[in-house]
Amino acid sequence: MSSKLKQFLQRWVINTAAVLVATQLVKGIDYDTWTSLLVATLLLGILNAVLRPVLMLLSLPLVIVTLGLFVLVINAFLLYGVGSIVKGFHVGSFWSAFWGAVVISLVSLVLNSLTGTGNARVQVRRGGVPPPNRPDDTGSGPVIDV
Repeated sequence: MSSKLKQFLQRWVINTAAVLVATQLVKGIDYDTWTSLLVATLLLGILNAVLRPVLMLLSLPLVIVTLGLFVLVINAFLLYGVGSIVKGFHVGSFWSAFWGAVVISLVSLVLNSLTGTGNARVQVRRGGVPPPNRPDDTGSGPVIDV
């Protein structure tokens, strides 16, 4: 199996798991069969890859003014659109789609971080010894330590 196909399948499984969690947590989002769920997540992935960048570019001023929160509205519109296109996958209202988009984003972030898929990287260090200073480090630069 090629690495690109493996990465695609891994992202699809993560997206499907995230939508499945959203169907369990958000009232108004549900599916009839596993096939409709898989088709809906595949279409959502395609829309996220093709249509989402265009919508992000067109709404860039709103994204900047809202400090990125408008991205959730874009994700909600895409999820709502998938619900209206795919038979057997139902999104009841815009607010269901909004909260579903929030859940899908959070679950995808966690699963992508755990599997190392995508661009999501979360690093947590607890109490360890800080890295040693480099010889060329004068100590006057900005330091961000979390």
